[in-house]
Amino acid sequence: MRIQEFMVDENLTDLVINGSRAFALIEGGWRPIHLGLESAEVARLAVELCDEGGRHLDLANPFADVSVEGFRVHAVLPAGVSQQPLISIRKHTSRTFAVTPELQEIVSTHKNFLVSGATGAGKTTLLRSMLAGSQERVITIEDVAELAFEQPNFVSLIARQANIEGRGELGVERLFREALRMRPDRIVLGEVRGAEFGLMLQALNTGHAGSAATLHANSLEAVPQRLIGLGLLAGLNPETTATLAKTALDVVIHLEGGVSSIATVGELFD
Repeated sequence: MRIQEFMVDENLTDLVINGSRAFALIEGGWRPIHLGLESAEVARLAVELCDEGGRHLDLANPFADVSVEGFRVHAVLPAGVSQQPLISIRKHTSRTFAVTPELQEIVSTHKNFLVSGATGAGKTTLLRSMLAGSQERVITIEDVAELAFEQPNFVSLIARQANIEGRGELGVERLFREALRMRPDRIVLGEVRGAEFGLMLQALNTGHAGSAATLHANSLEAVPQRLIGLGLLAGLNPETTATLAKTALDVVIHLEGGVSSIATVGELFD
């Protein structure tokens, strides 16, 4: 059974399966739907989807996040963390945002920028729209593949989980270090969420203009505290994070309700 069979409604953006029950997010509201799947079938589907996306899902590793068939899939097996198998599916949107002259200038002048917003605000879509016309060498680093550019010199690096023996993991921080050696014109971090933030700040302070990342934040005003929190994960004190952020990053573009607001990083920290 293919995901497309579940996601035929063009107004449906998300589908969650909780054991034998399923709910679809349609035009901002959750609606129960009937898939005709029992819990055992959902568990098998979860394993199959993760295998197709290149991730391993079993009782020893009961969580997985993959991109497959144009969808982002998160799966959970009932291995003491849940009483039933869980699948969360989100459509990779093909829509684009209109890039205003102000946003175009950020790209053309090679400013380093963050795109912030809440979950589902369209951060990845806006970032993709802003860089869609670039003919430079763009290297993206993501935990799950969502950014996709059509430029011939585009390179996508995807984090890799450990194998069943606990070996072979390649995290975002390692991929960022490798990307620095691959002659990038721009480095794009799909989402900054952990210790790689410290490495990103240091790298952007020594070059690589025009780089970008997305960041979860509920407002522009919340961005400094989010960055300080990420800095702590990277072993940086708040003062160091603020200093590095103001010199490494130029602007933050906050997206809410399809409307973008722009502020310089210096303004946000002062």
